[in-house]
Amino acid sequence: MEEKYMVNDVLEGAKSELVKYQNMISETENMQLRQTLQQMRNNSESFQYEVFKIAQNKDYYIPAQAATPQEISKVKTELNV
Repeated sequence: MEEKYMVNDVLEGAKSELVKYQNMISETENMQLRQTLQQMRNNSESFQYEVFKIAQNKDYYIPAQAATPQEISKVKTELNV
């Protein structure tokens, strides 16, 4: 398997893991467990960002184009309604 596919696979797995942590956190009543899950999610977010930077630096992953100031303003306006 090519490195590019392995890096992107790890990146997608890390992103999927973040969704699972968020679901667990939102459904957890026990504060100690909730804090543990939040720390695990934070660590996973850091790992995901490190893998993203590797993928980006190797041109394995090209993020979406940045939003224009007008697009950002439009979304802010819609969310404040």
